[in-house]
Amino acid sequence: MRSHSNTAAAAEPVDPRCQAIVREARRHFMADGYAATRIEPIARAAAVSTATLYGYFPSKQHLFTAVISDASADFSAQMEYVRVSDGHAREQLTLFATAYADFMGDAFVRSVFRLVMAERPRFRDVAQGFFDKGRSDFGRPLMAALARLAERGELKIDKPSWAAGQLMGMVEHPVFFMPLVTGDEVQAARTNGQIAADAVETFLARYGT
Repeated sequence: MRSHSNTAAAAEPVDPRCQAIVREARRHFMADGYAATRIEPIARAAAVSTATLYGYFPSKQHLFTAVISDASADFSAQMEYVRVSDGHAREQLTLFATAYADFMGDAFVRSVFRLVMAERPRFRDVAQGFFDKGRSDFGRPLMAALARLAERGELKIDKPSWAAGQLMGMVEHPVFFMPLVTGDEVQAARTNGQIAADAVETFLARYGT
């Protein structure tokens, strides 16, 4: 959990009260939605006064923006572990696809996406930035890996960005979009490992040499 401070202030000491406020606000927003969430219960749960909370966040809109920014930073930290290896194409792509499936299949990730989507009309720029950052944080290292594999002659790819989107899409559909639409209680018949392996097989059938 990170404070709402920006990158330039990253070296500053973390404020535990700010952390507590954002943590409790995230919990309330995710449980109750934006409209039904009230500031007073968040302040009580964070063990601060309402005046102290407003000292950090002048409005509920500011607090919601901080919660989404904090969730995005948490996701970015998790994504740091999703990197492709230096092995052959199948090995690299399988490691990436499995890690991506594990991340996108996490119920917490879906809950944050649901919250952002629900409030998209009110917080359009915040929501778009959240989606774009998540996609690019995964897409950039994958595109770089695809370009290297193409240079080595293991793949035949003209547009790494298109190919990366296709691989990610094959993983996203069963582990993220289907539960997002049908509910978290609906589980895919395949494991994340099987979904990743199937996606890689299809990908290599299209782009392999």
